[in-house]
Formats: sequence, structure tokens, C-alpha cells
Amino acid sequence: MDVKDWTVIVTGSSSGIGAATVKLLAGRGANVVVNYSRSEAAAGAVAEACEAAGSETLVVRADVASDADCRRLADAAFERWGRLDGLVNNAGTTTFNAHDNLDGLDAEDFQRIFAVNVVGGYQMIRACAGHMRASGGGSVVNVSSIAAVMGVGSSVAYAASKGAVNTMTLSLARALGPDIKVNALCPGFVQGEWLRQGMGEDAYNAQLKALETRAPLRRAGTPEDMAEAALMLLAGSRNITGEVLICDAGMHLGMAAAKAR
Repeated sequence: MDVKDWTVIVTGSSSGIGAATVKLLAGRGANVVVNYSRSEAAAGAVAEACEAAGSETLVVRADVASDADCRRLADAAFERWGRLDGLVNNAGTTTFNAHDNLDGLDAEDFQRIFAVNVVGGYQMIRACAGHMRASGGGSVVNVSSIAAVMGVGSSVAYAASKGAVNTMTLSLARALGPDIKVNALCPGFVQGEWLRQGMGEDAYNAQLKALETRAPLRRAGTPEDMAEAALMLLAGSRNITGEVLICDAGMHLGMAAAKAR
């Protein structure tokens, strides 16, 4: 999985999966774009880590819900290095709300979540596609979620948005081949402050324990685990496109069995 001298944009890369992914790519010799929408200091710290690994790094503030920002982000990478090889669509948002609390979500929640998670990903791919073709081809990884497959997660709106991301992945894999491959990564529970704060300490710890005792691999995922999976989809086989990869230590197998009973 050689990405040396590639240019790769990772959206939402100031923390979590995005930060782990951009650091992994930097360590493999890629030129990387660290993107953030609010956390300037955190993005700067990630960029410093990438540069310490020997990578040329560009930090760009952009909100993927804005088409103009998406185009500016893609153009900035291409202008800096004269090529664009990869895009990891990681930027995302949610609202934490129990699925049976139908009054806990409104139209604005759905519109905001879809604007970032679905429309933002589409706009980034559109902004990057021409530059990728000019570079001889490219690879896209859409960071989705186990929520898309199992109908679980932080809220119904979030699960629905990630289901749309998976469908978009299939559509664009057809539309953009043979020059650009498009795949999706579906993380399960990922350890970190984002989930801890959203779920609350007790629920977070309970889910962590459940994974460590019930998941086939007896572990909970880390941002670094997801980064490795993203790299595999990004720079692995040239013969894989339109795939949706679940990365949850096998926990979905138990969930499916429970539903079958």
C-alpha cells in the first residue's frame, strides 16, 4: 500500500479517525491536507505531527457543507502539489438522541446532518474528481458507519445519513470508474472523547465492556484501527470499488444473530 508522494485530502482531520488517518498517511510519505471547520489549534497540532513524520502538510479551514469551501479545499491541494491522488471523506456530524424519542429530532436536525454527512461528501468528490483525473486517477474513501448497516447509532438522522453515504458510494463507484475508485468504511464503536461525551460516561463504558466481552475479536476499535482500514481501501487493490467494509471487531455478527432470534 504505497502512498509515497501521493497527495491526499482528509476532511475533518483535526481529531479522531481523521487525525489518525492523516498521521498514518504522513508516516507513509504522502503529502497531506489537514482540514478543519472550527478546531484551528487541534488542526495545527495534527499538522505538526505530520510534518515531524516527514510529510509536506497543508492546513485548510473549510466547511464541507459549503460547495465553495469544498472547491477551494480541492484547488488548494492541487495548486500546492500539482496532483491529487486520494480523498478520505471523514467530516461528519450528528445529534445524540434515542431512536424511540421521535420528538427529539426535527427537520433542521436532519437537514444539518445530511448537509455535512451526505451533501458534503458528494461536494468533495465532485470538487476533487477533475484534479484526480488530471493526476492519472484517484481513490475515494467515504467514512460511513455501522449505523448505516444495522440502523443503530447516535440518532435516526445519523443512521439514515450514513445509509445514504453507502448508496452514494455504489452510485459514484459506477459513475467515476475506471479512473477513480470509490469505497466506504463503516466503523463500529470507536474509542475516544467524541463518543464518550455524546453517549455519557456510563453508556460509553457499558458499550466498551460489551465489545471486550462479546465481540468476536474481544476488543473495541481505535481511531488508529480505522485509519489502517481506510488506508487499505484507499491504496490497496486497484480492483476494488463500490465496496462497503464493516470495521467493528465483528460485533455486527452478534447483533445480526440476536435480531434473527
